[in-house]
Amino acid sequence: MNFPNELNYLYGEPANRAVIRTEADDFRVTEDLSFEPEGSGDHVFLYIRKTGENTDWVARQLAHFCQVSPKEVGYAGKKDRHAVTEQWFSVHLPGRAPLTWSLFETETIKVLKAVKHTRKLRLGSLNGNRFEIRLRQVSEPAELLRRAEQIRAGVPNYFGEQRFGHHQGNLHKGALLIAGKLKERQRHKKGLYISAVRSYMFNQLVSQRIAQSLFSQPMPGDVLMINGSQSCFPFDPQDDTILSRLQSADLHLTAAMWGRGRSICTAEAAAWEIAQLTPWQEQLEGLERLGLNQERRSTRLMPANLTIEQEADDQFVLAFNLPAGSFATSVLRELAQVSSASGQPEPESE
Repeated sequence: MNFPNELNYLYGEPANRAVIRTEADDFRVTEDLSFEPEGSGDHVFLYIRKTGENTDWVARQLAHFCQVSPKEVGYAGKKDRHAVTEQWFSVHLPGRAPLTWSLFETETIKVLKAVKHTRKLRLGSLNGNRFEIRLRQVSEPAELLRRAEQIRAGVPNYFGEQRFGHHQGNLHKGALLIAGKLKERQRHKKGLYISAVRSYMFNQLVSQRIAQSLFSQPMPGDVLMINGSQSCFPFDPQDDTILSRLQSADLHLTAAMWGRGRSICTAEAAAWEIAQLTPWQEQLEGLERLGLNQERRSTRLMPANLTIEQEADDQFVLAFNLPAGSFATSVLRELAQVSSASGQPEPESE
C-alpha cells in the first residue's frame, strides 16, 4: 500500500535551515501536570530532571531502587532521550519508611521534588509541555524571526513522523494488520500500529484543507472545537460570530480521527472528508471494524507563550507551550528546514 508522506506547509516551505540537538541541553522539555499532588497517600510523586535518558529506562531504575514491580511505577508521558527533560514519576510505597532519594540520583538523574499522593500517575495526566529549543547554524536569521511571528497564529496540527515509525514502519504494519496479513499479540504494539494508520488519515485531511484553501474557511457540515478543550459543535453558517472566533483562535476547525459510529460532521464537509480519503477505503473500513469510535481533532495547533531569543548571529532559543498529544515538529517544520545533530526524530509531547 502506498502512503505518500509529503504534507503541505501552511506558510509555504521554508528555505531557512537550522540545526538542533547538538548538545542535550539544546532541547529542553518541562512537563505541566494537570493536577497538584495532594501531599498524603501511598504513592510518592517524584519530579525528576533527566539528561540523555529515556522515560521507560528511568522508570525501571526507579522500580529497582524501590524494590517494587515496574507496574508500581507510573508517569504521565514519555519524554525524548536526547534532551534535558523534567517530568513526574510515581511509585507505590504503602507503609514504607521514607527513602533517601538522593541515593537514587546519578549524573544524569536528579530528583527535584518528592511529594505523596493518593493515586498512581497515569498516562495522559498532563496539560502539556514547555519546549525550549536551541537552533544553531541558522542560515537566514531575519527569515527565522519573520516566520516565528507567523506561527504565533497557529500551525497545522500534524502528527509527527515519530508516530509512524522509522521509514513508516508502524504505518505499514498497521495496514497489514488491518488487511489480516499480520498478527500482533502484544497489545501495546497493536495499538501503536493502528494509531499510526488513524493518524495518517488525519494528516491527509489537514494537508488537503491547506491545499484547497480550506484551512481557515469552514464549509457546511464542518465541526468546530473550542480552544483549550475537546468540546465540539457543528458549524452554523447563520452564526456571524464564527469567522471572527476562528480568526482569534477561540475556535478551531477539526478533522476526523476515523472510527465507527455516526460523525457529527455532516453535509458538504462529511462528503469532502470521504472524498479525500478514497485511496485508503480499505484502511478506513478496517478502523471501523476494529471498534475505534469516530472522534475529532483540531486541525490547528497554537504554540502558546512563544518567545525567540537571539544568542549569536546564527543561534536562537525558541520556547513555546504545547498541549498534550501534540508535536514540536509541527511548529519547527513551519519555521525552518531543521536537521538534528543527534540523528534522532523529534519527540512526541505526551
